[in-house]
Amino acid sequence: MPALLQLDRLSHALPDGRVLFSDLQFSFAPQRVGLVGDNGVGKSVLARLLAGHELPSGGAVRCDGSVHYVAQELDPQHYRTVAALAGMEGLLAALAHIAAGSVDEADYALVGERWDASARLRQALDALDLRHVDAGTPTASLSGGERQRIALQGAWLSQADWLVLDEPSNHLDAQQRARLVAQMGRWPGGLLLISHDRALLEHVDAIAELSPQGLHSYGGNYAMYAQQRALEQAGYAAALQAEKAGARREQREAQQQAERQQRRVGRGEREGREGNQSKLLLDAKKEKSQDSQGKLRVRAQEAQQARQQRVMDAGARCAPEMERLLLAPDSAVPNGKLILALRDVVLPHGQAQALNLVLSGPRRLAVTGNNGSGKSTLLRVIAGQLMPVGGTVQCHARIAWLDQHAGAREGDRSAVQRLQARNSILAEGDLRTRLALLGIAGARATMPSHLLSGGERMKVALAAELYAQAPPQLLLLDEPDNHLDVASLQALEQMLLQYQGALLVVSHDRAFLEAINLDPEGLTLHK
Repeated sequence: MPALLQLDRLSHALPDGRVLFSDLQFSFAPQRVGLVGDNGVGKSVLARLLAGHELPSGGAVRCDGSVHYVAQELDPQHYRTVAALAGMEGLLAALAHIAAGSVDEADYALVGERWDASARLRQALDALDLRHVDAGTPTASLSGGERQRIALQGAWLSQADWLVLDEPSNHLDAQQRARLVAQMGRWPGGLLLISHDRALLEHVDAIAELSPQGLHSYGGNYAMYAQQRALEQAGYAAALQAEKAGARREQREAQQQAERQQRRVGRGEREGREGNQSKLLLDAKKEKSQDSQGKLRVRAQEAQQARQQRVMDAGARCAPEMERLLLAPDSAVPNGKLILALRDVVLPHGQAQALNLVLSGPRRLAVTGNNGSGKSTLLRVIAGQLMPVGGTVQCHARIAWLDQHAGAREGDRSAVQRLQARNSILAEGDLRTRLALLGIAGARATMPSHLLSGGERMKVALAAELYAQAPPQLLLLDEPDNHLDVASLQALEQMLLQYQGALLVVSHDRAFLEAINLDPEGLTLHK
C-alpha cells in the first residue's frame, strides 16, 4: 500500500519567536505534488520537518515509509563528499564494514537488499559524465550544477517511499531540466516538489499552496492551479469592492444618524428652556442626553473599526496590483543606436569558438546554452569584470550587471539607502514613492535589506540600477530568477517589461524568458 505523508496539527516557530505556521492538518497523497508559496512562508522549513531534519514546535509528521530529502542549498561544508551528497554515506560505510568482516545487525539492516549500491552509484556518475568523480571526492571541488545532479541522482537511487526535492532545477540547464522531468515521470513513489519553476510544475499531479492561512490543495498541474487562483482572485476582488461599497454606505448612514440625534438634542434643549423647566430637571436631561450620545459614539467607533477590519481582511486575500516604474527618459534606447559590438571575442572560460555580436537599439536577447558553455563569463566580459582571451569588446552605452546574488549584497543597508547611494539628486520622499510602487513601503523601506524576502531584495537591487542618476541603457541579468517564488518572479517580469533599454539575460526558466518580451532570436553558446 502506498505510504501517506501526513501533518498532524503541525506547528513551527523560528528562534526569534516568529510563528511560520500552526496546527497544519494535511495529507499528501502518494503522487507528484508541487508545493508553492511566497518566499519566507516556510516551504523549506516544512521540507526539513517532513524529512526529519528538524523537530517541529508542536504536532507531528507521520509517514509509515521512508523519506529522502534533497536540500535547496547543497553546502560543501555540510555535504563534504559525493557519497554524503547522494545520501549514501551511511549505506556505503555499512557495506565497507561488512566487507571488512562486521557482523553488526545495524549494518545489515541499513544495507537491506542494496548490495550493489557502490556499483549503481559508479554507473550513475558515469551516466552524468562525471567519470572523474567517485564516492569520496570532496564536493568543494564541484560546480553548483554538478552537486545538484549528484544529489538528484542519489534521490533516484534511494528506493525511498517519498522524495522531498527543494528547488531541484536550480543550477540545471535546459537539457538537465528535461532529464529531471523524465525522472520525475518514472518515479514510482510519492514526490513533493518545492519549486518556483512553472515549466517543471506543469508535470505534477496536484499543487499544495502554503500561505499564512495554512495549506490549501489544488488538483492538477500549475496551469490548472493558476486558472483556479485567477478565479479565486476575481471573487476576492469582487468581495473587496462590495465591502468597500458597504462600508461607504454604512458610514453615510452612521453620519446621518448622528446628525439626526444632534438635532433631537438641540430641539430638546430649546423646548426645555422655553418651557421654563427647573435647572435640576434640565441638568438631568442634559446628563442623560450626554450619556446617550457617548454610547452612540462608542457604538459608531466600534462599527467603524469592524467595517475597516472587514475591508482589510478582504484586501489581504487579493493579489497586489501591478507594480509600476517611474523611469527616466534617458534610460530608453532609440532605434538604431549602437549599444554593443563583440569582434572575434574568445572567452576565458566556456565556448572556445570566437563570438561576434552587434547589438543596436532596445533589443532584448536571451543568452542560452548548457552549463559550462560560458554564459555567465560572457556577461562578465561585457561588464568589464573579466578580460577576453582575444578579440575586442566595444560598448557604447551605460551598463548595469546583476546576478542571482545581487539582492543579497549590502544586506545591512536599507532599500532607501541603496537607492540613495545610486542617486543623490532625488529626494528621500521621491525614492520612498518609487519603492512603494514596487510594494516596498513603510518600515520595509528602511529596515536592513537582509530582513526582506529574496524577491524584495532583487526588486531593490534592480530599482537601485533603474533609478540611478545615470540609468543603464544595457542591462545584463545573470539568472536573476533563481531562488525567487512565483509572485516575486512575476513582479520581476513586470519590472523588466517596463524597462525600455537593451537587455541580455541568462536564465534556464523558459516561462520567465517567454514572459519578458525577448526578441525571437537569441544568442546560444556551446561548450
